[in-house]
Amino acid sequence: MEKVRLAYVVSHPIQYQAELLRRIAADPAIDLRVFFCSDFSLRSYQDKGFGVAVAWDVPLTEGYASTVLPRWRDTHSPSPTRPIARGFFRAFLRGVDSKPFDAVWVHGYSTVNALHAMLAAKALGIPVLVRTDSWLGERLRTTAKLHQKKLFFRLLSTLIQGVLAVGQRNFAYWKHYFGEEFPIFLMPYAVDNEYFAKRTEDAAATRGELQTALQLNPERPVILYASKLIKRKNADQLLEAFLQLRNVVQSRPYLLFIGDGELHESLVHRVAEANAEDDVRLLGFRNQSELPRFFDLSDVFVLPARHEAYGLIVNEAMAAGLPVIVSDDVGCADDLVRNRENGFVYPVGNVEALRDALIAVLAPGEAERMGADSRSIIEKWSFTEDIAALKTALRQVAHKSMESV
Repeated sequence: MEKVRLAYVVSHPIQYQAELLRRIAADPAIDLRVFFCSDFSLRSYQDKGFGVAVAWDVPLTEGYASTVLPRWRDTHSPSPTRPIARGFFRAFLRGVDSKPFDAVWVHGYSTVNALHAMLAAKALGIPVLVRTDSWLGERLRTTAKLHQKKLFFRLLSTLIQGVLAVGQRNFAYWKHYFGEEFPIFLMPYAVDNEYFAKRTEDAAATRGELQTALQLNPERPVILYASKLIKRKNADQLLEAFLQLRNVVQSRPYLLFIGDGELHESLVHRVAEANAEDDVRLLGFRNQSELPRFFDLSDVFVLPARHEAYGLIVNEAMAAGLPVIVSDDVGCADDLVRNRENGFVYPVGNVEALRDALIAVLAPGEAERMGADSRSIIEKWSFTEDIAALKTALRQVAHKSMESV
């Protein structure tokens, strides 16, 4: 049976997507071709959030067929209007072996390139699927902007045939704007669970070396934060919650910050002011492949962010077997975090609630129990569900018989 020819359009190679794309490409029913609108992430670049040069140490484009499209106004810091990629119509028409694509999947909907890709597909009569991580409470908007957005979505609904929802909040977002009848398929935001579970398990062999390097007493629990040190991520609030609890928890914990950004200096100052240098470590930016070593020596992971679209780092921590504490402004909260089962969801900005959640997780035996529940939950939120959802969507929206999917 002939494979389904699928084009995927995305802004640039993204670390979180690489393994999923490899697995889709390996599926015997799908012939995947990926089109990047920029290749900046393949080079070392200055990340505004981290405030440091970033060079990913995981393969971003191996294992699947990809093309970087020609472009105008190229830049090392992409925006909704830069760079402007060219050649969508020609690429879609050429398809695979001169046969046009059966469907086009576009990541995002609000950039010039995403809209260009949709218009090209529509002109060729190729159905379009869209995936993004937006949800209704992600950020505040004025009444005028909300009205403009509704008008925009009316136009958008004429360009696409279905959407791939990454979670419950994203599902509700699409339903709000497109209505009950529009095709919505749950294709969960997932990570390579097996990779993080195995790498974390392997890290146990060198845990002592890392504890020595960081001057950590192995008898004391560890609280882990791994994200950008920018205002909306609320690392400073986590520090305040920690300072309130460190003398309350029987075995005095450590707090590790992985990441860099604009709050770094103020965090250093606050730690010194509180005489907490022995308890807090600011470890700077670490690549994704290094994280399992820190997951291994930690007892709980915390993401206290505001306006967090999803939070895939939570998936990684859960796959590593950690309980997780997230604010209710983190998009994955409804999908992955169950209060008192594998962690806690607390009201964003409420330092006292965050402190109490930490105290509860660090109670004797609780972190181990909740970590096991994290693993059980995340097992059902994986690439397997992603590919199944993608196939269901392709069956429904593609113009040809899909018995092969």
